Amino acid sequence: MGTLKGKTLFISGASRGIGLAIGKRAAQDGANVVIAAKTGEPHPKLEGTIYTAAKEIEDAGGQALPIVVDVRSEESVDNAMKAAAEKFGGIDILVNNASAINLTPVQQIDMKRFDLMHQINTRGTLLCSKLAIPYLKQSENPHILMLSPPLDMQEKWFKNHTPYSIAKYGMSLVVLGLAGELRSKKIGVNALWPRTTIATAAVQNLLGGDMMVQASRTPDILADAAHLIFTKPATDTTGNFFIDDTLLAENGMIDFDKYRVNPKVDLQLDFFVPDDSVAPASLAALEAEG
Repeated sequence: MGTLKGKTLFISGASRGIGLAIGKRAAQDGANVVIAAKTGEPHPKLEGTIYTAAKEIEDAGGQALPIVVDVRSEESVDNAMKAAAEKFGGIDILVNNASAINLTPVQQIDMKRFDLMHQINTRGTLLCSKLAIPYLKQSENPHILMLSPPLDMQEKWFKNHTPYSIAKYGMSLVVLGLAGELRSKKIGVNALWPRTTIATAAVQNLLGGDMMVQASRTPDILADAAHLIFTKPATDTTGNFFIDDTLLAENGMIDFDKYRVNPKVDLQLDFFVPDDSVAPASLAALEAEG
């Protein structure tokens, strides 16, 4: 497997959860990680700040640059990328992980929440990508990765939470367009999505509490899948909408049980996983097998 030693990753929303896990996996190789997130001060309901995340990155073996960033602000993102390039000599990988979620249907949605999701998810992804491109063009193997779903256009993915679905699919539309726009620039642009729910603060606080967490996989599965993408040639790896376990299985992974939060609980499928995507390993509780 390739290494990310000396590479610089700019990760939005990296103070906790999936973004932090991706950063820590890269740090194990000796990568530089820019923690671009909004949490500079401790949050009453959420663990971690950019500074605690930086400590975890450094403990894992990497170098960290924590910066308070609002992905809705062009000035904020631009300044952060300039600081990253000044400190580490450039940017090799952009991870658009920052995202907002609200599952309210159209008839009940507060338009301020609708606007927030679109400003962070779709617009923030497009903005960060736009501003990173000049730096990525200077990299030997540049990648942009969105934590967003396959474009599986079915009514069931929209009917209960149209505003959120549009915002997440908007991120994936940026993948689709940028992959084509940047193909000649040899910048890989891909999406990565989990087959199951992932044990994050969003799942804990917004989607189902501890019961849902117990039925989830850890963020490490996405971190390992992202690492695999980043170590592949960008020229050959672009325009893909990867599902985490399928990608890992296609590259020789056979042990998915290590990612379970609770092996005795059936895993919960995530939103947006296409019907024709076959899981490479059983999602049933381990005690129910055999």
